[in-house]
Amino acid sequence: MPMSFNQSVIEEFRANEGRVGGPFEGGDLLLLTTTGATSGAQHTTPVGCVRHDGLLLIVASAGGSDRNPAWYHNLLAHPLVRVELGTEEFGAIAVPAEGARRDLLFEAAVRTAPGYAEYQAGTGRTIPVVVLERVESPAPKEISTLADKLMEVHTWLRGQLDHVRRETEAHFAARAAHEGPGEPPAPGLGLQLRQHCLAFCESLQFHHTAEDAHLFPGLADHHPHLRDTFERLREEHLTVARINGELLALLSEVTTADPDRFRAELARMSEELTQHLAHEEESLLPLLSEIPFPPVGGEA
Repeated sequence: MPMSFNQSVIEEFRANEGRVGGPFEGGDLLLLTTTGATSGAQHTTPVGCVRHDGLLLIVASAGGSDRNPAWYHNLLAHPLVRVELGTEEFGAIAVPAEGARRDLLFEAAVRTAPGYAEYQAGTGRTIPVVVLERVESPAPKEISTLADKLMEVHTWLRGQLDHVRRETEAHFAARAAHEGPGEPPAPGLGLQLRQHCLAFCESLQFHHTAEDAHLFPGLADHHPHLRDTFERLREEHLTVARINGELLALLSEVTTADPDRFRAELARMSEELTQHLAHEEESLLPLLSEIPFPPVGGEA
């Protein structure tokens, strides 16, 4: 079967440290790996990118089509993406810009690649501009045990939860400034808040799935007297999954919710989630501090 155009570009990109020829020659290109909105499968797509004021942008132009590209639908459902840029590969949270910020970033993209203006002129949809926010690890620390790795993950999760809380306050402040008769709608912060919240929930779910499927069974084999501890942690994971669902449902009402009620609910859920992280650390860190990471000699 002949290789698809996209696959040929992907292979050329990876073989030549991010440089490709043909229609992409001389342009700024990255490989974007998203998770299918319905399939859950991984999809890698070559996408033109724009660097502006320290930001990495991609434009969902789809060649001026009246429909957004599939990768855009995927990242709305699953904001955590993988980016290959030159010789770098890193995780990112994909955050579509809204309102005036989207317009400013689109203008910046047009200055770099004027073709985007032609695409916008040819379609009735507002072409999205997506900011790829690199997933920053906590302050560098030597990772030598599984305990260190667990704390790295938990520190990132706590940081994302703090990010959600800060963006909630920014959203309500902007909404308050624009409320009143004849006032325009509040500036768009809803998507930004939504994407970070989804990223937190998905990361926590992935973390717990890996613990339930791999970490806990392995530890239970070596510490059978702690099987009840691991079973309680698995049960807690079900509770956390419920809270995640409540958090996403709460977020869906952010544009119309009463700010005080929203803040109270968010605070309650945040407290439950952080208590779980603290309990997991108390239960697991003494055990994990004895296990090297990465595994020595290929042993788990």
